[in-house]
Parts: sequence; C-alpha cells; structure tokens
Amino acid sequence: MTKPFLMVVTSHDTLGTSGNKTGSWLEELATPYWRFTEAGLDVRLASPKGGPAPLDPLSLQDPWISDAGRRFLEDAEAQRKLTSTQPLQDVDGADLLGLFLVGGTATTWDFPHDRSIRRLAEQLHARSAVVAGICHGVIGLIQAVDAHGEPLVKNRRVTSISKAEDVLMGVDRIVPVLPEDMLRKLRALYSAAPPLAEHVVCDPPFFTGQNPASADLLARKIIEHLRHTGALDAAPPA
Repeated sequence: MTKPFLMVVTSHDTLGTSGNKTGSWLEELATPYWRFTEAGLDVRLASPKGGPAPLDPLSLQDPWISDAGRRFLEDAEAQRKLTSTQPLQDVDGADLLGLFLVGGTATTWDFPHDRSIRRLAEQLHARSAVVAGICHGVIGLIQAVDAHGEPLVKNRRVTSISKAEDVLMGVDRIVPVLPEDMLRKLRALYSAAPPLAEHVVCDPPFFTGQNPASADLLARKIIEHLRHTGALDAAPPA
C-alpha cells in the first residue's frame, strides 16, 4: 500500500486589515492534488488548526480558476478532505512520502510560526523525503533547521512567489512577511522567473514552485522523483 503524502493548507482566512477574505489558492491545491491522486498517492490534507480550511475567494473566479479547480470543487471526496483537514499537531511524519505546502497569501500569517510544519519538514529532510512548497506556501520552510542548527534552505536552490509578484498583486504591504525576502535572508539560492511565468526548482529533497502557473510542472517533477527513487510505482505503459 502506498504511504501517505501530505498536503498542508492554511487555516487563516483574513487578509490583514484589508477587510477581505483569503485562504489557500485553489489552483495550487487542486492541480497537484489531482496529479498526486492519479499517480496513486494516498493524498491527505492537514492544516494548522484542523477542520474546515478556507480557500481564497479570488482563486474561485475567472480567470484564475482552472478545470482542475472546478473538478476539485465538485468532487465529494476532495471537499470532504478540505472541510475536515487533520490538525497538523496530530500528523506523524514517520511514514510520509512527502510534504507539500500549498500556497496563498494567507500562509504568510500561520505557516512561518507553525511548530508542526517545522517538525515535519525537519523529519522528512533528515531521511531525504520530499519537502515541497509553492508560491507563498514556501514560507513555511523558513523556520526549519538541520542537525547543526542551520536553516534547511541555506545554500539550497529554491523559489517562491517573487517580491515583484507580491507588488504586482498589491499584497506586499499587507502580508506580514515576503517569502523572497526571507529566503534570501536565510541565504537560500533563490531564483525566479518574470511575474506570472512558470518556474520550478528541483534540489532534492526540496521541490519548489513560484506561482499558480508552476503547480502542474511542480507536481509532475515530484512524481517523477518518487518513481525514480522507487518510492512510487512506475507509470503504467501508455
């Protein structure tokens, strides 16, 4: 039986003092979810608080929503998982094949300080299991350290939403922390494509994507890695 693969979504639903609602960005959840599920992974959803997890309302609208997003919203099992996420503190990382931090501006409030994200990232990194994130979700990795107390991302090739994209979307002065700034501060080897362009960085066990446009490629790269290492069965012949 395939071991579980954990996708972590935010519990935060308020966009600072803007009066707007926020949450996970649907494309960054739905597209990887379906890729992982169809590859045979046992995909589980968890969040800092557990229970119902919010989605960013903007991500549910055109032009941002995709066919994968619509499918996720219409699928009873996917919705059951989203409305009953497991509290992160209850997740045992011993058997996880990987960790995937879903993005959304909301993650800048609860991911950087969540002790369970740190615990899981450090556990998985110690045994070279997949540690992945996309867009703002990558911010969850900034607190994790190695056995020597050094940041896990130090001298590792990573990406996240760029500061230019945060400025473009008008959230740079709303969110409490900018992922690009923090990753550079921790001496990660950060790179980014122009705003809204696809960009994925693979530096196993780290797999990171810049933005929603990168979600599909990121998921495919993770699956490719799991198959190459034998953690996941090879793809059936076409």
